[in-house]
Amino acid sequence: MTEVQSSGAAAFLAEEYRLANAAAKAGETDLAWHHLERAHIVAQTRTWPHCQSHLRMLGFAFELRDFREAFGQIFRLALAPIGNITGRLPRGNTGRSNVSAFAAMDIPSDLQALVQSDRGGRR
Repeated sequence: MTEVQSSGAAAFLAEEYRLANAAAKAGETDLAWHHLERAHIVAQTRTWPHCQSHLRMLGFAFELRDFREAFGQIFRLALAPIGNITGRLPRGNTGRSNVSAFAAMDIPSDLQALVQSDRGGRR
């Protein structure tokens, strides 16, 4: 992965997290989750950003007092580094507890280039 690709992903993640925070503050829970899920899809191929995405989801779940989601995020936090180390990640997975942690999903078309440019780039 090149530095440009990495900085592009970092900028994308920062913006998605900003949008998630703004939506959460506005009481738009579904929209906040949407942005967190998009961030997860892109962060998934890099260990630390992948874990950070689950930490943000965990924090939001606690904020909402959604303990089912929180438990799911704790489970995913334990699995994320293993998935990154082994390269066995379900591409496109949104990272939420309402989907299987092992299910690959379609990558939204607007994220495909960003995800494709980072294939194999693990940290």
